[in-house]
Amino acid sequence: MQVQGVLDRFEDQNQAVILIEELKEELVVSKDTLPAGSEVNTYFTLEKNEDGDFTILAINEKATQAATNKTSNLIAKLRAKNQGSKFKKK
Repeated sequence: MQVQGVLDRFEDQNQAVILIEELKEELVVSKDTLPAGSEVNTYFTLEKNEDGDFTILAINEKATQAATNKTSNLIAKLRAKNQGSKFKKK
């Protein structure tokens, strides 16, 4: 069974935490097992094995780029809305 996970954070120097939202699970792996170029907010295609363990198949470039674009668009909208304070300085 293939699922998607996102690299949420690094802990204790050598541990990476991957969130698997559709299964509401958290996967903690050694930072060394991540594909080259993995950063926080990188999406992965994972496979759940018969024994319940997960294997990282690859970085999901399309999902990573879509999430980056969505975040950038939201930040741009917030900045466009912010016209400064409505209160005048004395």
